Amino acid sequence: MFLAKVIGSTVATQKVASMVGHKLLVVEPFRLEPRQRKGLKTTERTFVAVDTLGAGEGDFVLITQGSSARLTPETKNLPIDTVVIGIVDTVHVDQSCIYRRDEDDTSSS
Repeated sequence: MFLAKVIGSTVATQKVASMVGHKLLVVEPFRLEPRQRKGLKTTERTFVAVDTLGAGEGDFVLITQGSSARLTPETKNLPIDTVVIGIVDTVHVDQSCIYRRDEDDTSSS
């Protein structure tokens, strides 16, 4: 699993039948800032992820990749490699809160 931020969406009008109706998000994985460990830092990579939870742009989400992306009931028969499996409310590291959804702290990016 990885933490990622939703930075956009993707629309594909032509796709395999099993993918019709599935929301596609552009997500950017983040990691813990290594020195002070008080914020999140981008990995400078992006992925397209299937979203079955209703995440929106700016949300931090949990994603999983590879064969694990096809282990949810909603995705078991889809040809996907990345799926949103959670919308993050808070991230705590070393007894400090480094992200809180209700504060929408985007300064950590």
